[in-house]
Amino acid sequence: MAPSKDLPDWSRVRLHVVTGKGGTGKSTVAAALALGLASHGRQVLLCEVEGRQGIARMFDVDPLPYEERRIATGLHHDGRPPGVVHALHIDPESALMEYLAMYYKLGRAGRALDRFGVIEFATTIAPGVRDVLLTGKVFEAVQRNSRNRNAIRYDAVVLDAPPTGRITQFLNVNNELAGLAKVGPIKGQADTVMTLFRSPRTLVHLVTVLEEMPVQETADGIAELNEARLPVGAVVVNQVRPRDLGTSDLEAALSGRLDTGRIEADLESAGLNGSRALAAGLVAEARDHAERRALEDAQRAVVDDLGLPVVELPRLASGMDLGGLYELAADLKTQGLA
Repeated sequence: MAPSKDLPDWSRVRLHVVTGKGGTGKSTVAAALALGLASHGRQVLLCEVEGRQGIARMFDVDPLPYEERRIATGLHHDGRPPGVVHALHIDPESALMEYLAMYYKLGRAGRALDRFGVIEFATTIAPGVRDVLLTGKVFEAVQRNSRNRNAIRYDAVVLDAPPTGRITQFLNVNNELAGLAKVGPIKGQADTVMTLFRSPRTLVHLVTVLEEMPVQETADGIAELNEARLPVGAVVVNQVRPRDLGTSDLEAALSGRLDTGRIEADLESAGLNGSRALAAGLVAEARDHAERRALEDAQRAVVDDLGLPVVELPRLASGMDLGGLYELAADLKTQGLA
């Protein structure tokens, strides 16, 4: 598939944030994007922050701990060896433990707090603090330098982020902390994170399907991100149905002008019994398909009017598995997103 708008040169982007309404396949798109970016020998980190262990299920590996794990190799490109995709499951409790150890040198004391439930309490009553901890870990992976010889330096980080309805709140950590912390290390960390999120090194991509509610939520999310001065990348239209029928056939099906007699004759010539009932069923199914296509075309026009680069990914008839992820990764690469 070709994009409806040419994509800019985003080769220098280091952090790709992927969001979308629930059910649109944002986690699948994030995983495919990581695979696509891991070409040209690139090292890519795929992060998740929602606690569902979705990466482990998609790549059929054991549940991820709070540490980076190699999970796949990327696409081959021009005969050169592919890069590697690592994954990281970021949970707020572990991130807070790491924060306490880093800034307050709390080793055993931090673990004691965890046993008493203080960690869970702190991250529950202060969602802004929770988001700072989660985004802070992503920031560290993006900004990582050579001082830690044991740490992998990544060429790109892909974040499977919260849904569109919460993405601006999640990324705009300064606003979330306004009533909680005016000064101190955690406020300083939030300020530092925002310098990355509002820089040309970050893009937020929004995943949708061609249905009214997801498209409207995408439009609302873009408006909120723009208002918060967070950089928006592409709209990824996922699960696009194949165009098996031409425009004239769709119009005939929608208006009830299909030649039922000809369909019956074709079925009879193929040796199928009950051709009249079967033909009637096929005509009804064709009408349903035409109606669905008309609704999708209307929503595609809305997406095109959003004024952003658009990438389309097909609905995979065989379902989603690792092979399907690589297929989508190739599509993203062909269209210029990966």
